[in-house]
Amino acid sequence: MKASKSFHRPAKFWPVLGFATLAGMRSMSAPAFASHYLSRQPHTGLAGSSLRFLQKPFTAGLLKVAAAGEIIADKLPGTPNRIAPEVMAGRLLSGAVVGAAWYKSRHGSALGGGLLGAAVAFASTIVSYAFRTGISEKFGVPVALVGVGEDALVLAGGAALLRGQRPAAAEWHPM
Repeated sequence: MKASKSFHRPAKFWPVLGFATLAGMRSMSAPAFASHYLSRQPHTGLAGSSLRFLQKPFTAGLLKVAAAGEIIADKLPGTPNRIAPEVMAGRLLSGAVVGAAWYKSRHGSALGGGLLGAAVAFASTIVSYAFRTGISEKFGVPVALVGVGEDALVLAGGAALLRGQRPAAAEWHPM
């Protein structure tokens, strides 16, 4: 059986789908998880790139604090909906940055990874907003309480995504 190029996709494509999905749910979660991983598994693909800051442990720490702050701020009554233009823009940027950095770290196209990340973050934002408001309306549960469940899903999903990654420094080539 001949190996196809699709075997190379998981190293870049699928993780970006996962990170960008997180970005649509919690904008700071995607860069926090990606930076956590990249700071422990630096890769030469980011050398000389403006995205290399994501590999710095200090950046990973700051992004984790920002992600925790977002989890809290999300429950406050004055927080705008995720589909508000300024909030949506932040989610698209988050997905784009993480997608670009992940692709670049794997010697791929930062532009391609960024576009994929932004597109998936957009879709995830719309879908997660619909689920959150739909669950709240259908079951009469406060939106903030549904948000707590969403937080748990983001944290568990991010942890699972990181556990499933091969170390960036290892060059894996299928037979």
